[in-house]
Amino acid sequence: MNRDNLTMDDTDKAIINRIQSDFPRTERPFAEIGKELGLDESQIIERVARLKKSGIIRRIGGNFVPDKLGFVSTLCAARVPEDKFQMFTDTVNKYPGVTHNYLRENDYNVWFTFISPSMDEIKANLEEIAAKTGVEDILNLPATNVYKIRAQFEL
Repeated sequence: MNRDNLTMDDTDKAIINRIQSDFPRTERPFAEIGKELGLDESQIIERVARLKKSGIIRRIGGNFVPDKLGFVSTLCAARVPEDKFQMFTDTVNKYPGVTHNYLRENDYNVWFTFISPSMDEIKANLEEIAAKTGVEDILNLPATNVYKIRAQFEL
């Protein structure tokens, strides 16, 4: 099922609103969410699975502040010829520190974020990506100041 063909009802929207932030850190988080929303745990799990399969929910996981865990992060931008998009993004996405990867209408048309234990490791990975893909024009744009916001999209 693709998201264009999915109709969400008010219950789906309530679940999405609830799981975006402050996800319960309990042994049975879906049971807790179900209790809050007046549903069974199995109903929550079934709906979340359907929303994930449809692409509306991309992933469920924690978001961490890299530097508080001893990691560094950077924004990267690459100038990728159209005929290399798929190969380049497939290569980049194999690195466990890549958290986002998206296309932009710009000379630097592929952007991604990279998190790693050190900037040296990120630089080495970017050199490896360039060697594997033949895409040499990759920018490493580490943040000088970080401004985090809480993104909550009420449906």
